[in-house]
Parts: sequence; structure tokens; C-alpha cells
Amino acid sequence: MTYRFGIVGAGIIAEFHAKAIIAMTGAELVAIYSRRSEPAQTFAAKHKCTAYSDYQAFIDHQAMDIVTICTASGAHLEPIQRAAAAGKHIICEKPLEITTDRVDQMIKACNCNNVMLAGIFPRRFNAATNHLKQAVEDGRFGQINLADAYVKWWRTQDYYESGAWRGTWELDGGGALMNQSIHTIDLLLHIMGDVKTVRAETRLVAHQGIEVEDTAIAMLEFATGAMGVIQGSTACWSRDGHPAEVQITGSQGSVFMTDDKFRVWEFLNPQDGDQKIKRDFGWTAEIGGAGAADPTAIDYHWHQKNFEDVLLALKENRAPAIDGQEGRRSIALVNAIYRSAALNGEKLEVV
Repeated sequence: MTYRFGIVGAGIIAEFHAKAIIAMTGAELVAIYSRRSEPAQTFAAKHKCTAYSDYQAFIDHQAMDIVTICTASGAHLEPIQRAAAAGKHIICEKPLEITTDRVDQMIKACNCNNVMLAGIFPRRFNAATNHLKQAVEDGRFGQINLADAYVKWWRTQDYYESGAWRGTWELDGGGALMNQSIHTIDLLLHIMGDVKTVRAETRLVAHQGIEVEDTAIAMLEFATGAMGVIQGSTACWSRDGHPAEVQITGSQGSVFMTDDKFRVWEFLNPQDGDQKIKRDFGWTAEIGGAGAADPTAIDYHWHQKNFEDVLLALKENRAPAIDGQEGRRSIALVNAIYRSAALNGEKLEVV
């Protein structure tokens, strides 16, 4: 079976989606929607699909099965509700929305119309992520005491000025945490489970004319009892960009996952496969950070794996790996961090 895709939005992220769709077996890109006709026409000519600047006409495109959403983060809800009402399955770029209330409305709309809602967190589909999650589930760390996420990235002032929505609470929903760091925050939750409480501080230190933070730090208490830290920033200059990192440490092991490689993979009780993992996934400084300084440098193959899981889920009549509830978790955590920061670091529960 071939699934036919339509894309909402014609920017950088839409390009990742188009490349992923075209690269897949059993997928075809048939339509693109943008509020402005010119970008839609340019995108359609490049990717050989039909352009629309009227959303209802786009939704009515014949034989379109799946809609992918690439608009500003705070503008996901309405197009998803309309697509769901038209019976289209939906793949929505991260974050699903900017508040848990809006995510809950999306989930309800999709459930009521019996269509799939899938989120985009491509780093979950890396082989390195699977190795780390399995090590946690196998108890190889002993008692995990610290689980941290570090995203020390750089974005220029021009980046924030490139779109009126960037750096606004209404449409971006936040700054370095909600937009850039949320991939690694989701990864931390995927590996470690839910966070129980947070204490946080956010600042704007290196950019002008935006409403949101470019630097944030949060202290976490996981439901397991482990502690952790999130550091997220777009104010850390680097020519090539610092890679994002997840660090898990316990009484019997330590792993530092650097993007999709391992800078550290050490356990008190070695296993036969450890040396192969270190050979296959060893990190070196020459690799650089994926999208850390340049958002166009992200490899679309990560999106492709995410999309392929959705197609397989449809064929198998099951939920995708990142359904609405999974996509909601990182938003709930980021929302709690922002609330704590607004209350001068008060310790708050994540709900």
C-alpha cells in the first residue's frame, strides 16, 4: 500500500519532511499547503506535488491519507482539528503544541475521528538510543543517581528575526527549552521515565527583541527517585556547535550519549557486546553537533525513521511509538519548568 502525504508549511522543517517522505518505500508526497501562494508554488515545483494556499482545498485533495504539520508550534491545534475532522491521519512536528491543554484538545479531536496522531522526536529511533534504554531496563547501572540533559547550542540574532513567530510565547511557546532542547528532553524522559518535580531558572542573555529564554537550567526529581539537571541554551557560541548530550550515571555504570554516539560507555560488569557498541557508536570531536549551530544541518534520515514507524503502525493497526500521550510528556515538563522559573525557582510537580 502507498500512503499519500500532504505537508502543512513550506519552511525548513517542511523540507526535512519532504525528503523523508520521498526517501520512503510506500509513501508519496502529493500536496503542500502554505498561507502564501509563492512559497507553496516554489515548494511544489521542487518536490513535484500540488500547491495550495487555501486550507480547505488542501484538505479536500483527492486520495491524501496523512497530513504532516510543520507550522509554528503554537499554530498546530487548528489545522490538526480540521485534518482530523476530514479523516486524515496526522504527523505533527515537535512540540505537538505549546501547552498540555492544547495537546489534550488535539488528542481528543483525533480520537473522536478515529485517526492517528503521531509526534516527531527522531532521536528516539537512533540505534544508540535503543542500546542506552536497554541498558537502563536491564539494570546495568545499578542504582541510577543522576540523569541529565545538556543542550548548549547557538542561534544567531538573525535566526530569531527570520520569522515573526520566533521567540514569542504565543507561537513559539518558549525559547531554548521548548524549541531546541525539547528533543533531548524527550530523550531523557524516554530513557528514564517521568519527572516528579522541578525547580528552575530561565534567562535571556544573548539575544534581543524576543519574549522567551535563551538560557535555562532546571533541577529534576524523577519518579524513580533519581535526580537530574537540564541545561538548555541557544546562547552558547561555537563555530561547529556543541552536540546535545544525555548523561546517565549510577552505582554500577556511566553512559554519556553525545548526539547519536557514546562518549562514555562504562559498566562495573562488562558484557560481550560492550566493545562492539563502543566501536560502532564511539564519539569523536570531528563529528560535531547535529543542528547545534545551524538548524539546516540536521540529517533528514532521523525523520525518515520516525515516519517509517508511523506507516508500520498504520499497517499493523497499533499506536505509533510517539503517540499523542508520548508527545505530551515533554511539553508537560517544559511547562512546569517555565512555571517554576516564573515563581523564582519554586519546587513544582509536573502534571
